[in-house]
Parts: sequence; structure tokens; C-alpha cells
Amino acid sequence: METKDVILSLRTKKGLSQEDLAKAVYVTRQAVSRWETGDTVPNTETLKLLSSLFQVSINTLLGSPRQLVCQCCGMPLEDENISREADGAFNEEYCKWCYADGKFAYPTLDALVDFLVDHFSSDAFPPDQARAYYRDHLKQLRHWQPA
Repeated sequence: METKDVILSLRTKKGLSQEDLAKAVYVTRQAVSRWETGDTVPNTETLKLLSSLFQVSINTLLGSPRQLVCQCCGMPLEDENISREADGAFNEEYCKWCYADGKFAYPTLDALVDFLVDHFSSDAFPPDQARAYYRDHLKQLRHWQPA
């Protein structure tokens, strides 16, 4: 879905006119019209306002051009599980289980690996094998890269 279609769909689902949406995000009705015809796309600051108003990620507003993945645990991200900052804004880098209200749930890679091994190892995926697998894969994510 393209940005123009996403904005139109979200606006109509919320029962807003173009004028109502324009007022809510401090633009003209003509700007909203241009977004919905695909002539332009909202700027970064307006995307943040739209994200907050519609409670969807900026990635969703842009038509989901990339598959987001939590940079702490590797989980694919959708609007329902994307983390939030303390002010309620989406943080599209992490899932809500790894990062919430400006804080990380796992202070170290070992803490996350221990959690995953405790919850996802089995007879078919024994703890030692699970631990090695998670350590190798998680180290590739941005959060666990050396600074």
C-alpha cells in the first residue's frame, strides 16, 4: 500500500475530513489533498504527528517499505509490538518486550540469552544448542554491536 492510500484509509477510518486532519497536524487542507493524491508526502515532523494521531508507526504511514526487526531480540516488528518512548512516541528500533518507556528490559546479552533459553529450549532444541544459536544470531543485531 502506498503512503497516499494509507493516509486516506486512516483518515476515513477515524471519520476525519481533510480539513479536520489538516487542523490536527497543522497543515492546510490542500497539503492533505496532495498527500492523498500522491503528489507529495508529509515531512518528517508531520509524519511524527500523524503517527501519534493514528497510533501507527511511521513505517506503516510510508506503506511499510521495509520489514522492521527488533535490534535487541530479532523479532519482526508490527505496529502492535513496536516499543514506545516515555512520551508515547513509537521507537521503531525495538519491540515492546525489549524496550519500553525509555528503558531496556535486558541489561546484557547474557540476560536476554538466559531468558530465551529458559523459554524456548526443548528436547529438540537443547539448552546448550539454544544458547549457542541465540548468542551467534543476537550479536549481529545493532543493539549488541560494540560501540
